[in-house]
Amino acid sequence: MSYTESSSRPSAWQNAKSIFRVTSGNFLEMYDFMVFGYYASAIANTFFPGSNPYASLMLTLMTFGAGFLMRPLGAVILGTYIDQHGRRKGLLITLGLMALGTLTIAVVPGYHTLGIFAPILVLVGRLLQGFSAGVELGGVSVYLSEIAPPGRRGFFVSWQSGSQQISVIFAALLGLGLNHLLGKQVVSDWAWRIPFFIGCMVVPFLFYIRRSLEETEAFKERKHRPGMREIARSVLRNWALVIAGMFMVVTTTVMFYMITAFTPTFGKAVLNMSDQQSFLVTLFVGISNLFWLPIMGALSDRLGRRPLLIIFTVLMIFTAWPVLRWLVATPTFTHLIETELWLSFLYASYNGAMVVWLAEVMPADVKASGFSLAYSLATALFGGFTPAISSYLIHSTGDKAMPGAWLTFAAICGFVGSLWLGWLVKRYNRSVR
Repeated sequence: MSYTESSSRPSAWQNAKSIFRVTSGNFLEMYDFMVFGYYASAIANTFFPGSNPYASLMLTLMTFGAGFLMRPLGAVILGTYIDQHGRRKGLLITLGLMALGTLTIAVVPGYHTLGIFAPILVLVGRLLQGFSAGVELGGVSVYLSEIAPPGRRGFFVSWQSGSQQISVIFAALLGLGLNHLLGKQVVSDWAWRIPFFIGCMVVPFLFYIRRSLEETEAFKERKHRPGMREIARSVLRNWALVIAGMFMVVTTTVMFYMITAFTPTFGKAVLNMSDQQSFLVTLFVGISNLFWLPIMGALSDRLGRRPLLIIFTVLMIFTAWPVLRWLVATPTFTHLIETELWLSFLYASYNGAMVVWLAEVMPADVKASGFSLAYSLATALFGGFTPAISSYLIHSTGDKAMPGAWLTFAAICGFVGSLWLGWLVKRYNRSVR
């Protein structure tokens, strides 16, 4: 009898503890990515100094995006390990790699001390973070889907994304506090490293938490543990599921990095907002995401995944560009908050149904690797470079609303992916909603 079907089902408190244990490392993964995006300008001055501020910022944002290029490799290698050796062991490895990458960025001296080796070492740190993140989201999502009680998968899996929002909130509060206590110039000079050190300091606690994870019953009941070649062949056989899933993830990953990692840069460099205003908007976005994600995940348990995915991709297609046009025409702090909260609602409503559906449709023997590959390909090719692409579009066209066009493209990808995956589900007669 499986964990979720046991007659002695876990209590709400036990479920909450299980969710906390597995998503704790996910918090660190997203916290580190957010901090890098928040302090992109300061990191540019430290590791990519130059006479052209735009060029320095673009180098930093490309380094931010480069970490995502390692995600597909991490998805294949670490995803295979998780599918072969278990969810618990794999999640401990990803946490260790993420911590090592974060420590590297925190301690590397600047360009004026190490020269060209400084940005190279920062790039190495980002690549390590990206490699571990390639399977972190997939491993956590699969774990949550396998421990969820019947009829509550959407709600349980939504906390994978929910833990990311806690990291967004924490990083934004930290940014507000540092700017208030130390001042903008001190933060730009050296205090931007403090959030990275804080991320390193919580690692021992997170290791302690994750070590207490139990392997899922669904994995333990599998009598056959496929090897790497067998998993690779299975992923190739299910290539259509992976590509359709990738199209769906393009929407959620572009939306997420647009409204979180890019918001401080967009607010300061494009709309001429203060650091405090930009961080405050990001804080509101994190709170909004955290509010809507579990609600919409639970709603997908009742209404089904596909109706929500179709409804909210259509809303994104028809509103993303007009909302950005309205914002840049009247760039006030209030309008920035209203715009970001609307985009946050769209993102969370879509993501609450998308992640659990992707976890459900993947075959059991490649659940972690197939999910992670779809997610990491979308992030590597599209989502991770959203800050850089948005900055480039604004700079090359002179139109401050051009990020809206990028959001519209991402929404179209999600719409196509949702229809395609729905057709594949019917074709293979998979019992998912």
